[in-house]
Amino acid sequence: MSEQPPAVADEEILARFRASVNPPKGSSLLGFEMIAVNQADRTVEATFVARPDFANPMRQVQGGYLCAMLDDVMSVACMITSGMTHVAPTLEMKTSFLRPAPADGGALRAVGRVVKWGRTIAFTEGELFDGEGKLLAKASGTAMPAPFANYKKKD
Repeated sequence: MSEQPPAVADEEILARFRASVNPPKGSSLLGFEMIAVNQADRTVEATFVARPDFANPMRQVQGGYLCAMLDDVMSVACMITSGMTHVAPTLEMKTSFLRPAPADGGALRAVGRVVKWGRTIAFTEGELFDGEGKLLAKASGTAMPAPFANYKKKD
């Protein structure tokens, strides 16, 4: 991918995400809402909801949901980095849990970034914060870029 100016402005991409009438069901379940896009930095920022029904027996968001939130923002960062031409299925992901996330219905903020974008592999990172800005979890991942056309519905 060359370092050319983006074909679509950050604000327009953000508006498209916010206006989407058919978001992925998993993202909707997690309460995904895009709040910022920065193509130059290869980052996205989104919020999620720490739903009470995501709670483990300690009334904290179960780690798998936190992983899904991080995976979501890292994947969207790949889409943004590609100029909205590619998806990037996750090949592997490592998550470190730094503090519990209360399952109280509050907002969690996540930042996803592409560290390196290659023709066949992308390296990603993500961070998840509570409402006070405290870091809850960090993740790194490897993804495989593929054109959207490869994922069109088959009849």
